[in-house]
Amino acid sequence: MSETRLQPEHSVSDAEQQQETEIRSNVFSHSAGGPDGLPGVLNLAELEERVRGIIPKGAFDFIASGAGDEWTLGENRRAFTRREILPRVYAGVDQVDVSTHLLGIDLATPIIAAPTMGHGLVHADAEFGAIKGLARANVLFTLSCLSSRTLEDVAQQATGPLWFQLYQQDDDGITRELVQRAAAAGYKAIVQTVDADVAGNREANLRNQFTSPPSLALANFASAGGVHRRKKLSWADLELVQKYSDLPVIPKGIQHPEDAAQAVRLGAAAIWISNHGARQLDGVPSAFTVLPTVHNAVAGRVPIILDGGVRRGQDVFKALALGASAVAIGRPVLYGLALGGADGVAEVFRRLTGELSNVMQLAGVSSLAGITPSALL
Repeated sequence: MSETRLQPEHSVSDAEQQQETEIRSNVFSHSAGGPDGLPGVLNLAELEERVRGIIPKGAFDFIASGAGDEWTLGENRRAFTRREILPRVYAGVDQVDVSTHLLGIDLATPIIAAPTMGHGLVHADAEFGAIKGLARANVLFTLSCLSSRTLEDVAQQATGPLWFQLYQQDDDGITRELVQRAAAAGYKAIVQTVDADVAGNREANLRNQFTSPPSLALANFASAGGVHRRKKLSWADLELVQKYSDLPVIPKGIQHPEDAAQAVRLGAAAIWISNHGARQLDGVPSAFTVLPTVHNAVAGRVPIILDGGVRRGQDVFKALALGASAVAIGRPVLYGLALGGADGVAEVFRRLTGELSNVMQLAGVSSLAGITPSALL
């Protein structure tokens, strides 16, 4: 699929066009360059449905599906609906500031790109297209170690901040080499995935008899004889990865508050709450549900990042209110890439950041620091 953008499926009247322009001007005012990267799409839920007919079924199900009965996949969205925003009036909010600072990096938005494999499934430019779009939106990119482009090639293309996601390997030498390659290439942190010792029960892949095509080649393991994940991670592995470089290490996949507290005691630079996009163990709570208890356990000592089900500016606002420092999205990045290439990726973050700005202004909050638990019911 080329990066040429699709045209809207139907024409609209002048009145409808004017109304849509006004809506976009209001809600998406944070956008620079307009919403052309996602033609005919107003929000991220619509984006998923739009690309369902663009990405081949096996690849789409590989990306979109969850484990087991997919209860947790639905719960990742439902959880956000159980908390309500309580706006303040007479707040005198004329403009809002959504910029933030995370582990030494200045960010234009608290929304970052989660690590995902599969870029090569949806667009010929793969991670190169994603990194180009993320640079346009000034967004931090977490590159999966299972990327279809090498971490060095991605770093060479990047103009914005990068983190590197790591699956610990059985061979400590390969793990050390990956970490040190990332450090040498200029990545700013190692994100150690800790909730995928074995693959989850992803029945959609079995039903479709899905196998990885050549476009999903694992470029970072070309000389390693394949990927061999360590199946018995222990706390010693967190300490081991910390020794391999001076980069901060962020465990990703924390759900229990006691695990969060222990990780902080052992020097974790941040806590990434995640249930792996509901792709691992079905029946676990959403990241948003466990956020308050993890926040209490961390007690402000390190930042908290959250992913899972974030699709609206309201979701971002609610997560920040309950203690997250940033939120991450994964699947929408791939969907934006599939529909609009680099422009689509940039527009995903412009849309979501624009929604957050709109929510903040309507809630009477001018900066991220002003988003507190009192803003929710």
